[in-house]
Amino acid sequence: MKKILLLLSLTALYSTTYAQSKQPEQSTPTDRTFQLGEVTVSGTGNKDGSSTLTYQKIEKFNRNDISNALNILPGVTIANVGPRNESVVYVRGFDLRQVPVFIDGVPVYVPYDGYVDMGRFTTFDLAEINVSKGFTSILYGANTMGGAINLVSRKPVSKFEINGRAGIYSGNGYRWNVNAGSRMGKFYYQLGASQLKQDSYPLSKDYKPRKYQQTDERENSYRDDLKLSAKVGFTPNATDEYVIGYVNQKGEKGTPPYVGDDSKIVTRFWKWPKWNKQSLYFISNTAVGEKNKVKTRLYYDTFINSLYSYDDTTYTKQTKGYAFQSFYNDYTLGGNAEFESKAISNNIFKFNAQYKRDVHREHDLGEPVQAYIDNTISLGIENTYQIIPSLSVVPGISFNARKSEKAQEYNATTKELSNFDNSKNNAVNAQVGLFWDITTNHSLRGSVARKTRFATIKDRYSYRMGLAIPNPELSAEVAVNYDLSYSAKIADKLTFQASVFKSDINDIIQQVDNVQPGKFQLQNAGKAKFHGAEAGFDYQVISGLKLGSNYSYIKRKNITNPTILFTNVPEHKIFAYADYSFLKRANIMASAEHNSGRYSTSYGTSAKAYTLVNAKASVKLYKFLSAEAGLNNIFDRNYTLVEGFPEAGRNFFVNLVFNHF
Repeated sequence: MKKILLLLSLTALYSTTYAQSKQPEQSTPTDRTFQLGEVTVSGTGNKDGSSTLTYQKIEKFNRNDISNALNILPGVTIANVGPRNESVVYVRGFDLRQVPVFIDGVPVYVPYDGYVDMGRFTTFDLAEINVSKGFTSILYGANTMGGAINLVSRKPVSKFEINGRAGIYSGNGYRWNVNAGSRMGKFYYQLGASQLKQDSYPLSKDYKPRKYQQTDERENSYRDDLKLSAKVGFTPNATDEYVIGYVNQKGEKGTPPYVGDDSKIVTRFWKWPKWNKQSLYFISNTAVGEKNKVKTRLYYDTFINSLYSYDDTTYTKQTKGYAFQSFYNDYTLGGNAEFESKAISNNIFKFNAQYKRDVHREHDLGEPVQAYIDNTISLGIENTYQIIPSLSVVPGISFNARKSEKAQEYNATTKELSNFDNSKNNAVNAQVGLFWDITTNHSLRGSVARKTRFATIKDRYSYRMGLAIPNPELSAEVAVNYDLSYSAKIADKLTFQASVFKSDINDIIQQVDNVQPGKFQLQNAGKAKFHGAEAGFDYQVISGLKLGSNYSYIKRKNITNPTILFTNVPEHKIFAYADYSFLKRANIMASAEHNSGRYSTSYGTSAKAYTLVNAKASVKLYKFLSAEAGLNNIFDRNYTLVEGFPEAGRNFFVNLVFNHF
């Protein structure tokens, strides 16, 4: 670790010397967002319903992975799939199957079940994260029932720039990352490398030892995530751009054992020796005349995953019936083409065509490979019409189709593979938004959006460890999302945002018991209503002192079967911070978060309410070199996101930071 810190320090000092001798001859733009990677509703500015989290804010709050970063935002709730040790988020009550994840507009969610472990995605090489809620651009394609999350990478703006961090944190953990980029005339490149590693995390002193957790360091909670990214771009003129990007993630983790009070939950002894993902993509933007352009995305994404189940907490033997070694080898291949025209005055017309091929291959050790293939197409139109200079209307419609090409099952008794019948499903998305700039500093937005989500491969074909009957004919879930939002900026000191929203959901995929004796089946059997409100502000009190807070209220009701409870989302969440800079080189910041209780199971097991307080201090040591340190969960609260899976108690971090832009 000392060698890493020394290396980064020397790199920072070298970059300082380089900067002093190689100053650019003219000023350069400061926005390092890779704009081709954004997916936005044209003509609405930042008022299209999306929330943007910049890398400056992510670093300010020391949020190392995507889920913890997104937890800063209103309407977004961090959660945990405890038995799988997967970090996830919910957006206005919708999970990641209904709010897919993209990198620079390229889908990266896992083909089999639609989820992605957001704890594996680090934030170190991002420029911003965009979260769309309810009203989501048609250009994202299928499955954006509750919104979309887009991880937008960085783009260099000067001849040479480099930044990075290296540090240590609780649980014998360390992190390092380096980002470097250069713009050289018509060409540019951006590189990133990082690692986030931890042996375990500390539990609160209030935690009481249980059968599978006797120490104050969480059992089997290790992680090791290495990430490399690269992007090369060519801008032949002022309008055109052509980019190749590559992301390589290699992850490894353990699953801490269940230590709760629910007798229905079976404790698992799992390790994940591989959680590897690669994405290769090409993005282009080409002007066609003065008023038209064509934008394309082509991508190839792979996911290789290994899961080992052991007999007990020694994690050495695999002799019992529940022990296994499971392997995934998946890929997604696809692309889209988008045509944009401004040929009509005060109007922006967009047409988008997409194709996505998902291939899932799985097997347990000693068994043949089972293959599943889905093909999805999407055709969409989105139009922005400026009625008057301050008022725009944005209708959009898309047709989506999903068809299975292959779906195999393995019979362990006969040791034979057989094929399910192929299935298909169509869905239509439609929406309209009205955007009104009341004055320069006050805006109002209203929208109605009909959105859908296709059933995943797992939804349709999984036997759920012998407890379920597959249902290949599952149809898409449907939500009608309503949103009314207001934003304001007052006296250049106060910004304020507020929203009220509602979702009417039909054809929810729910478990129907005893379809056969002792077996359930997933069916389009449910109706539900979600509604809530969000509000937030940032206030520059005096020079150097900034305060901010946001509040989220989300109520979810199962209309069809109220006894089946929705899980993982608290009704109330509050986040607040105070940020103070002084002496031109020092900064201290404190933040607090409160979550009300939430259900952990559909039959009523719950995780209690909790409040966390964090603090961080930083000081500039030299021109491009800073040091920072902080404490999370200062009051050492014993809390859970999922009952039986305790989270980290009081923990610390120390980082050395360098920035040369």
